[in-house]
Amino acid sequence: MSPAVPKNPNPSRNRRRVLTLLGLLLAAAVATLGIAWVTPSKDPGELDPRIASIMHKPDYPHAQWGLLQQNPENGDVVQSTYPDQFFVPGSVAKLFGVSGAWHTLGSEHRFVTPVHAVGERRGSTLAGDLDLVAQGDLTLGGRTRPDGTVAFTNIDHTYADDIPGATLTPQNPLAGIDELAQQVRASGITKVDGDVIVDARLFATDRDLDPAPSPLIINDNLIDLLTTPGSGAGTPARLDWRPQVAPYSVTSAVRTVAAGKPTDIKVTPSADGTRIRITGTIAAGSDPVLRVTPIRDPNAFGRTALIEALKRAGVEVTAAATGPNPAGRLPGSYRSAPTVAKYTSPPYEQYARLIFKVSHNLGANLGICLMAVSTGSHQCPDGFPVLAKFLGSAKVDPRAVQLADGRGGNPADRVTPRAVTQMLTYWQHTADADRFREALPTLGVDGSLADNCRGCPARGRVSAKTGTVAGGDLVNNRLAVGAETAAGYLETAKGRYDVFFVGVNGASAPGINGVLAIGNDVAEVAAILQENASGGS
Repeated sequence: MSPAVPKNPNPSRNRRRVLTLLGLLLAAAVATLGIAWVTPSKDPGELDPRIASIMHKPDYPHAQWGLLQQNPENGDVVQSTYPDQFFVPGSVAKLFGVSGAWHTLGSEHRFVTPVHAVGERRGSTLAGDLDLVAQGDLTLGGRTRPDGTVAFTNIDHTYADDIPGATLTPQNPLAGIDELAQQVRASGITKVDGDVIVDARLFATDRDLDPAPSPLIINDNLIDLLTTPGSGAGTPARLDWRPQVAPYSVTSAVRTVAAGKPTDIKVTPSADGTRIRITGTIAAGSDPVLRVTPIRDPNAFGRTALIEALKRAGVEVTAAATGPNPAGRLPGSYRSAPTVAKYTSPPYEQYARLIFKVSHNLGANLGICLMAVSTGSHQCPDGFPVLAKFLGSAKVDPRAVQLADGRGGNPADRVTPRAVTQMLTYWQHTADADRFREALPTLGVDGSLADNCRGCPARGRVSAKTGTVAGGDLVNNRLAVGAETAAGYLETAKGRYDVFFVGVNGASAPGINGVLAIGNDVAEVAAILQENASGGS
């Protein structure tokens, strides 16, 4: 796969945009360039000379490398360089925010989203409103498999506009909404002589978090647009889109061009996001191309989605299906309003796995808001003191962790290698050690590292969160690579693991192949660490 960094930086496109690729670029680096897998060093107590040679390549004249490998049982440092210096973490920052949310909520926490009947029941008619009380459920059934696990693809649809090859999970993104509607019908209600309202008072949307979480999330607050080439050059392309909820409409003028010709698809939404037009070209015989566009008003969208689902379930709603969410009608409490439906999510551990495996930005930021809610606050920034308190209890120095979001995309975000390994060490001494480690991408097996190292000795023996921050250097007409990082666990023997961080800040590259080469170097360092630690077995 190719990441969303232009081969030739375009000043007009990149002047205001710094891309945070959050680990997926590292996977592309290893898959594209390959790694020279080597035998272990004879003296792992010193910085391996092969690692030193990578760090001192002429490609990194102004860059800074950091590395720390430790035994989490006794704290012995195996190898290190600049372990207490701040580094831009990229998506490695997710290790902290997700850890805080996991600890606060618990690995078995399930989000229970209720629907209350507010008003008077007259037989099968509700003279009043149905209120869906949003609980911060990240997927609301839209990725849940029959066995209760959460589905993901190696390149998530949330990256579709940035990284080619993004694909969809097969689950219905409206599954949770449909289940709620069916439960309402099963409760005996066949008519709502009133309205349907989304109660999103759990927390206020904070635009300083990008992407900004909302209490009600359907399909990651995105419309998926899948374009498939027609039968031959000159024919219209086929369009499939989801979730299909009024008043959203999509029209496509994408044409199929000859095989080998450029695929270039542009999405243009209306000001409110509800009317979407797709234009451009797609090469004959090519794979389908996925694009996404945001749902601008998640509450209005969710209200309409539930009204339409109720209709499919045999429940009539007298209020108009489309329009603003009438939050002003919400009651002060639901003490006298019975619950007529509720959707229960998979455990939080499954959501943490999704966030880690695909580097899910919305889910990572949502964790900050959920930590705030745990204190009774409705303001997402109040989640950061909760995180700081947790870090202290986990014996992670909070002063060595500088974060302004949960995803690792804020320019202020900084961490030290030692703080990262402290966080990883904490989990190794908990009952959730295996769950946490297995939630990370595994080299050559799944997530953002699925296609890498399939035949190398380290396959399946490195579990790591990866991070990449890159954007256009307009002065030199090249790419600035703010960060390329990886952190996680190295299997040293069956059931035993070292913790590690490796990363480089301040590198640069003439184009995408140079960025891939940097990712390849980071991956090679991780591979050398693992092979050294395991004695090459």
